[in-house]
Amino acid sequence: MQKPEPFINGETVFSVSDASALLKNVVETAFPRIKIRGELSQITRATSGHMYMTIKDSGAAISVIVWRGTPIAFKLEEGMEVIVTGRFTTYPARSNYQIIVSEIEMAGVGAILKMLEECKQKLAREGLFDESRKKPLPRLPQTIGVVTSPTGAAFQDIQNRLRERFPVRVLLYPATVQGVTAAAEVAAGIEYFNRMNNVDVIIVARGGGSLEDLLPFSEEIVVRAAAASRIPLISGVGHEPDWMLIEFAADYRAPTPTGAAEAVVPTKLALIQELDNMWVRLSGNFMSRLTNAKQRVEAINIKSPKQLLMEQQQRLDDAGRTMGIFINARLMSARQKIELLSTFPNVLKNRMDALNQAVGHLGQMLNSLSYKSVLSRGYAIVRGADGNIISRSDGGVPASIEFSDGVVHL
Repeated sequence: MQKPEPFINGETVFSVSDASALLKNVVETAFPRIKIRGELSQITRATSGHMYMTIKDSGAAISVIVWRGTPIAFKLEEGMEVIVTGRFTTYPARSNYQIIVSEIEMAGVGAILKMLEECKQKLAREGLFDESRKKPLPRLPQTIGVVTSPTGAAFQDIQNRLRERFPVRVLLYPATVQGVTAAAEVAAGIEYFNRMNNVDVIIVARGGGSLEDLLPFSEEIVVRAAAASRIPLISGVGHEPDWMLIEFAADYRAPTPTGAAEAVVPTKLALIQELDNMWVRLSGNFMSRLTNAKQRVEAINIKSPKQLLMEQQQRLDDAGRTMGIFINARLMSARQKIELLSTFPNVLKNRMDALNQAVGHLGQMLNSLSYKSVLSRGYAIVRGADGNIISRSDGGVPASIEFSDGVVHL
């Protein structure tokens, strides 16, 4: 880089304020617009809403200021590699230079993909991509809402494909599909159709582009609007290899805007073929049912009144035989019970004789075991005055002696 020639006299004496003002004027004049690539660090947000940070590389660092209201399409984080666009200026109170930022963009695909993956994981944890949230697409929509740029090729591709397949009414919500305002406008379009409830399905579309160009369709505001849509939503952004976060929240992901139009309506030929197949199935089913009904009618055998009467007579005969068997069984059971009761007195007498014999036997046993039988063999019992038996010679004076035939009192 060529060294500029000095434009002041080295012998001139300046005040501190004048020198600072001169330096500020020189820096701002020399660098009215500059792009710098580096890594963000020391990010601070003041209560005023302004953001202060540093952009650095391995050899140097520059202070960066982002005034409140400056449009930024993504969240600034420590270590993020970016390209800042702005103008150089100085801050005399601290004797340092800094860049006032007007635009910030990500530097490199790797940084963008990292940011997208982190945002994807965050929204997935909230359940915005769950399959249970997906709504089925309408079979034959009457009105289709399209959120895209009115001047882009995507809208023309959708209209052309719809006219070729099955023309339907199309409502356009014009939105920019690139730049700092694109995400807000796309989200507003989705919310508009849901608020008006005037379409059967929504297509969010954009043609192909770089990863940076497609970033608005991965903004949280767009993804949340797609997930919250009550109307089925199709994402038709970019080309087949491209992917945006709106695709995970949409009810259907089409690889291109043309693919979105193909997904939402069938071709006229396909409908005709489907109607023909339905007619074949319906007619075949009808003929089959008609044949079955005819066979059932032919199988009906109408009986004569005489035959019906004979069948009823046969049923009565069967019922009579069954009743006779039942009554005879009941009579036989009653007869057996009566015969059993007639033998009861003999049974009772035999029982009484057996009891008398048992009592007599017990009496004989009692007599044989009584002490009276012992006395009858010549023994006697000597009792004292207290009535107790005296069994020893020193047992006291006898008061009575009991023999088998009586008692002698002494």
